[in-house]
Amino acid sequence: MRSLDSRRASFTHSLDRLRWRLTAWYAGTFLVILALLGIGMFAAITWRFDFELDRSLEEATQELVRVATARDSADASHTAVLFDPRRDPSIPGRTLFVTDTLGASPDTTLDPWLRRLAADAGRHRSSTAVKTEGARILRATALAFPLSAGRTRVAIAVADEIELEDQYASLIAAFVASTLVAVVLVAIGGWLLARKSTAPVEEAFSHMRRFMADAAHELRTPLSVVRARAEVALQRARDPGEYADALRGIEQETTRLGRLVEDLLMLAKADAGERRIDRRRVFLDDVTLDAAEAASVIAERKSVRVEVADFEEAPVIADPDLLRQLVMILLDNAIKFTPPGGHVRVQVMSRGTCSELIVTDTGIGIPDEQIAHVFERFYRGDPSRTRGAASSGDSSAGVGLGLSIAQWIAAEHDGTIDITSASGEGTRVAVRFAGPAPLREVSSS
Repeated sequence: MRSLDSRRASFTHSLDRLRWRLTAWYAGTFLVILALLGIGMFAAITWRFDFELDRSLEEATQELVRVATARDSADASHTAVLFDPRRDPSIPGRTLFVTDTLGASPDTTLDPWLRRLAADAGRHRSSTAVKTEGARILRATALAFPLSAGRTRVAIAVADEIELEDQYASLIAAFVASTLVAVVLVAIGGWLLARKSTAPVEEAFSHMRRFMADAAHELRTPLSVVRARAEVALQRARDPGEYADALRGIEQETTRLGRLVEDLLMLAKADAGERRIDRRRVFLDDVTLDAAEAASVIAERKSVRVEVADFEEAPVIADPDLLRQLVMILLDNAIKFTPPGGHVRVQVMSRGTCSELIVTDTGIGIPDEQIAHVFERFYRGDPSRTRGAASSGDSSAGVGLGLSIAQWIAAEHDGTIDITSASGEGTRVAVRFAGPAPLREVSSS
């Protein structure tokens, strides 16, 4: 028990670590996505900002050219000041100059980088330059334009990028705050998702652990009986008849043990999808009639009568061996829980595109609260399920595997099993199969 608890704690610890890792992966992946999104958004905003700023500077130089050209045209002597930044209206956030192509201005001494910009614009008509001064980033656009008498002047507009970029600080701060909130929410959601995604693993492990414990319990009982019978037989010398009785008892228990192992192996293969199903066109009525004849032998030993009632031709696509095993399980259960003098009634009907098998007994019935559990493995809600049902023809007799196997067989053939019963009033089991379809080779996986 201590070893089992240790393994259980180890598994739980490993599952918790897996959940934390999945949560970290979810949050980390989302954070990377947000980081890439933020970089992309920042690059897009920067490009858009530079584009809009360059366009606004071009518009400012064009406006400056319009003013300067108008003043030059109005002055016949061509000596008027084309633009005076101290008296003329300015554009907010822009510093404006009008110079010659050498960068000389009559009222302002330009920085060397602006003079180079003016000279470059004089050669190429327009030019753009950027200058960094400490934390400041200055961006300027220059546009050359002709005046009367063949003169050429250059309009320059300068803007401070840092001052304008400060307008985007609130946007960046909001994005960072939203990112942090999103990461926290994703971490919480990732943890919940990790718990949900690992829940089937935990449930499967719990189911496997319960199945192994039940199987070990069921295997231990016949082994204990075999050992006890052998020990009793060997305690003293006995006559041949007593030895024969002991060996018959051992044979019964080993037979039951072998059948139990076969059932466990079948269920294990079914769970793993390794039980191949040989589908072919068969008639449910023929298979049921054959199984009913075999079950009649078992029923006679209990003084139970098996009645074959309505039988209609009912073709289905199924594995004949599995289909017969399904019918035998239902008949054996009905016989097992029907007291002497009772009867079991079998019907096969064809209802449109469906085929239906109905097994009705006059047995002890099943309480309402137990019907929902009868398909669970090793479930035996009624104390009358004895371990020594040696007369049973079902390989799962007395251990609670029969209906589990029956349900699996029905499900693999796209069928359903419905049970209606009441305690002390008998049980009715109806199995419905879809009609025959084009044959195709399909495995249970």
